[in-house]
Amino acid sequence: MIDLEKIKELKERFRVLNEVIADPATAADSNRMAALGPEHRELAEVVHAVERYEAARRESEEMQALIHAEEDAELVDLAREELDALTARLPQMEAALKQALTPKDPADARDAIVEIRAGTGGNEAALFVADLFRLYDRYVTRKGWKLTIMNSSAGSVGGFKEIVFGVAGRHVFGNLRYENGVHRVQRVPQTESSGRLHTSAASVAVLPEATDVEIEIAPNELKIDVYRSSGPGGQSVNTTDSAVRITHIPTGLVVTCQDEKSQHKNKDKAMRVLRSRLYEKKISEMNAERDAVRREAVGSGDRSVKIRTYNYPQDRVTDHRLEGEHKNHPLRKIIEGELDELVNALQTADHADRMANV
Repeated sequence: MIDLEKIKELKERFRVLNEVIADPATAADSNRMAALGPEHRELAEVVHAVERYEAARRESEEMQALIHAEEDAELVDLAREELDALTARLPQMEAALKQALTPKDPADARDAIVEIRAGTGGNEAALFVADLFRLYDRYVTRKGWKLTIMNSSAGSVGGFKEIVFGVAGRHVFGNLRYENGVHRVQRVPQTESSGRLHTSAASVAVLPEATDVEIEIAPNELKIDVYRSSGPGGQSVNTTDSAVRITHIPTGLVVTCQDEKSQHKNKDKAMRVLRSRLYEKKISEMNAERDAVRREAVGSGDRSVKIRTYNYPQDRVTDHRLEGEHKNHPLRKIIEGELDELVNALQTADHADRMANV
């Protein structure tokens, strides 16, 4: 059943938002416009779905009235055809409306911080981290988003022990959140001389990016160390104390950044990651269930706890959270960053679960 009272409340909120946004004083305040924008866009989607559904219902009622009142047989036949078409469309429209009414995580519209770390598998796991990073880099490019590397630690034979990067764009976290968990790869690694099939793993943590307004950090809560970068880079990266390590004393969280030549830029990036980790911690404490899911998903990088398997011999990617035809996808498409079909399937499954509670 459609909650008519809820629809009435959402329409009224949308009307009020339209008035506020149309106010010249609001239009001149970029911070307020940025704050109101995500809610306005989300409500616009809901209200338009409501209007389409209500228009179809009204037209259906008009056709039924015409069939009962009209004496012209030809017009009655046309009305019946139109009514049949409307009747066939209404269930899909109602489903779309229910999906639009499904409570959304406010974090979905945010930018994201992504952390990929090598798990089980040694050097091959580090190479797999690099493969996952390239996958997301290509996906970000396809979506028209922007990717910024925050920090990285190179593997001994290539790849990364860990890489942390930010992604900015429209509805970033709402798409990338489904990558959160352990990813497993099955293939003959470059490091294997005998040609044996190996299984390795990497963990992906996707955090909604927080702002300094939401997460206030007092200067006396921070211990900031600077040191010389140990990673590859330009001449001044490895010869000056440009790398930054920030320790958040109350929580013990530690963030490092060394990819920039400028100590100031490294500090700014490290603070972005720290705020996002603190924001995630804050949300997790408010939502014990989500916290449990995240711990289970990321775990220790052990390959037995997985959300997805990349099987190279079979040219297949299997997402273990999905069923039926949506479970398996061509590996070559996925590693090229063609994630939309897979993400859409995960979003649909997620929405179905949440719609059950609408």
